[in-house]
Amino acid sequence: MFNVAILGATGAVGQTMIKVLEERNFPIDNIKFLASERSAGKEIEYYGMKYKVEPVSEEAFEGIDIALFSAGGERSKKWAPVAVSKGAIVIDNSSAFRMENDVPLVVPEVNPEDVKWHKGIIANPNCSTIQMVVALYPIHQRKKIKRIFVSTYQAVSGAGATAIEDLEMETKARFEGKYYYPKALPTHIAFNVIPRIDNFEPNGYTKEEMKMINETRKIMHAPDIKVSPTCVRVPVYIGHSETVVIETEEPITVEEAREILSKAPGVILEDDPFNNVYPTPIEVAGKDDVFVGRIRKDTAFDNGLSMWIVADNLRKGAATNAVQIAELLIKYQLIKK
Repeated sequence: MFNVAILGATGAVGQTMIKVLEERNFPIDNIKFLASERSAGKEIEYYGMKYKVEPVSEEAFEGIDIALFSAGGERSKKWAPVAVSKGAIVIDNSSAFRMENDVPLVVPEVNPEDVKWHKGIIANPNCSTIQMVVALYPIHQRKKIKRIFVSTYQAVSGAGATAIEDLEMETKARFEGKYYYPKALPTHIAFNVIPRIDNFEPNGYTKEEMKMINETRKIMHAPDIKVSPTCVRVPVYIGHSETVVIETEEPITVEEAREILSKAPGVILEDDPFNNVYPTPIEVAGKDDVFVGRIRKDTAFDNGLSMWIVADNLRKGAATNAVQIAELLIKYQLIKK
């Protein structure tokens, strides 16, 4: 049994982490819910018991074995070293440490062994990257992937609880003939799509798109793989969808890809489009697997395949993946107790 702390416990991902820990019966002795001073004092229920949210502090990490962070990059940079100094292993959901050379970036279905070389902090990858590599890595192992072209259709929950409220309030306002401008998103989201997630870099790609490039290479141990992403916010509450085109070094058939993915860990194949069988975000919400459908021979590349990938961004794209990392620490006996 382990002592666990969740930093950012009142946010959308933090709340999902609590639910996932409960559902997976994670072996917890004591649990702490941490947040900012603004959220301190709120009550959170866990296994039928109510706990008060505590303000984050150095003392809050005393005796903690595993600290799950979902509180943004700046707070992670400040508090992760503190938690490690108190003896905790930090699993961080922000982008703060993902590209650090001495920090593992882990998706348990892809590179579980990487947790073994952690130095106190393990990074949880970006939500859109996680679901893509879960689906593509089994193919990459059999038929090396040279190039990936991906367009994402990302739910507002990826931008936090305020963005969920933005979609709800703006949709309501439009039906009532009123005006509402989003607080968390760069422009209108109701009945719209936004071809921008995070800020733009000098090369014209957004930070979200650059995450997909760099994180894919690190997780898959494929520094030469070419990735071309376009990340788009869509008016969906939960569930990221992706159109993905891959080019492999050797020829690959649709049948081979289906056979590989039907046996891949963490993947559910839903691929019978002529009978309207393919995944959609509303149907995968609340589930932990990555769903793949619409696999077809790509018309632009001789060794190309196109596919459709969908996952719950709050669960597999964040909370569930973090808890699975914590389970790996126990499996590999990396926690001293």
